[in-house]
Amino acid sequence: MTLPPALDLPDLSRLPPQRLKSMRAAGEEVVECVRVLSKTGGNLVAEVLRGQGPFYEWDHYPAGDVFDPDTHAQYYYHAHRGNDAEHGHFHTFLHRRGMPPGIRPLLPGGTDDADLSHLVGIAMDPYGEPIRLFCTNRWVTGETWYRAADVITLLDRFVIDHAYPSWPLNRWLGAMVRLFQPQIIALIRHRDAVIAAWGWTHPGRDTFEDPELEITGALDISVSAQIGAVRTALALAGLTND
Repeated sequence: MTLPPALDLPDLSRLPPQRLKSMRAAGEEVVECVRVLSKTGGNLVAEVLRGQGPFYEWDHYPAGDVFDPDTHAQYYYHAHRGNDAEHGHFHTFLHRRGMPPGIRPLLPGGTDDADLSHLVGIAMDPYGEPIRLFCTNRWVTGETWYRAADVITLLDRFVIDHAYPSWPLNRWLGAMVRLFQPQIIALIRHRDAVIAAWGWTHPGRDTFEDPELEITGALDISVSAQIGAVRTALALAGLTND
């Protein structure tokens, strides 16, 4: 039996100073967005579900998804697992028109022609707190499949620069992608390694459409722990007050 590829987690102390500073700023923004919502008893999940009626598994929230016509970033929230620890999750994307020149898909989309790339999923607990990052097989979102190296170049372009359905929520999502970018990069690279290994061990099957391969990799997260790790890495680099 072939073991699945291991997830190679990053050493934050090896990151360039500018990346660490960007992550520090993103962590401050994540905390601020949550603080503002908590002042009125709100949370991130409540923001995306507000005014949307009953919450049904598989439906996208808000209806029609959230899309920024300038950056071409997109996301939605939904749920479809019987997992008490998870209420639901965000799926984040970037459309072709928001990608830099020269990026070409490896495979076309499976269920639509939007030509978009899935970046990362962010799972939320019943209290509206992020608990996990994950990547998926193509059939899960019907995305157009881009190579890991290309998807990684898209992460900094995920920005929702408007106030629908919620300004703090949109800012929070963009900041989360920046705060956890090293881990997201690891998950995207791991995604391609898992896809390749699955093809070798399941010959004769379409790996990208195989219902037995849904989540290619997942990582439990803590915002406070990540912020602490970034501060430690900055301190080791002598950049505490920079």
